[in-house]
Amino acid sequence: MLSIADINTAIISQTWTNDQLTSMIDAVKFARSRLAKQTMRQLHIGDPVVFNAKDGRAVNGMVTKIAIKFVTVKTNIGSWRVPASMLRIVERELA
Repeated sequence: MLSIADINTAIISQTWTNDQLTSMIDAVKFARSRLAKQTMRQLHIGDPVVFNAKDGRAVNGMVTKIAIKFVTVKTNIGSWRVPASMLRIVERELA
């Protein structure tokens, strides 16, 4: 199995045709879609989650709505519509 660094190096250093690059992009989109669907199946309203905002900071919140492509997350700074593939479920502390 190749490491991510090996894959990135191969993509950057090789000469690829447009069809080959399109095929790689399609594979990445498929994998991202599968990841989003897997995350959606695990989410429930009220689950604590974390995601990275555009500025790179981690934002914690709670799931308030689950739609087809986006999850609404309520945070202390407002509600966000976040793609499921960007969410990480936070383990709840057992009391």
